[in-house]
Amino acid sequence: MRIVIVEDEIIPANYLKRILEIEGYEVVAIVQKGQDAINIAQEEKPDIIMMDIMLADNISGAEAAKAIHYKYPEIMIIFLTAYSDQEMIDFAIESDAFAYLLKPYRDKEILATLSLARAKYEEKVDTKTYDKVDTNTIVELVDGYYFNTSLHRLFLEGTEVKLSKKSLKLIDILCENRHITLDSSSIIMAIWGKEVSKQALRSLVCRTRDKTSFNLISNSNSLGYRIGLKAI
Repeated sequence: MRIVIVEDEIIPANYLKRILEIEGYEVVAIVQKGQDAINIAQEEKPDIIMMDIMLADNISGAEAAKAIHYKYPEIMIIFLTAYSDQEMIDFAIESDAFAYLLKPYRDKEILATLSLARAKYEEKVDTKTYDKVDTNTIVELVDGYYFNTSLHRLFLEGTEVKLSKKSLKLIDILCENRHITLDSSSIIMAIWGKEVSKQALRSLVCRTRDKTSFNLISNSNSLGYRIGLKAI
């Protein structure tokens, strides 16, 4: 994630930069004025702008944020301020800010806010990746589900379904062998890499069904399991 810091006090700006870089974020620029923030947003297209609401400039951080969001609504704005009065909060809401951090900064609050921003960013990237993927990697399943064999992820009507690694591995294996009933022993070895009880597999199937659809995985005459495909 690429971040721009807009802060007219150099010490807080450098402190933020150090914290962000330690955590692996890329700080592409530090600027001190509202107009510079607008310009750098156009040049760099950062993922996040951490912006002081009150800048020593004729353009405030709130005004700069509005101008940036008008052209680039996908950029997340995190406001920075020493003030917590209602007027400042109203500024943040009106400017469609992602979050609001009070000075003096606390490392935990900075990192927690950025973790939320990262989750939103990764969700956006996942959607873009899915949109570009070859349709040959899509397996259409029952009840509106489909599995992306390239991304190894399950979707329901365009929204990713969050599952455990073992549940995704189970669906992945069954989709790879979607035209046959796959025996339990083969599934167990593929998921666990060793012999475990068939009860462990049954429990995994039940948990996966509970979080998706009972029809997604069927038991075929106690011989094994197969994935539920969309009817043609």
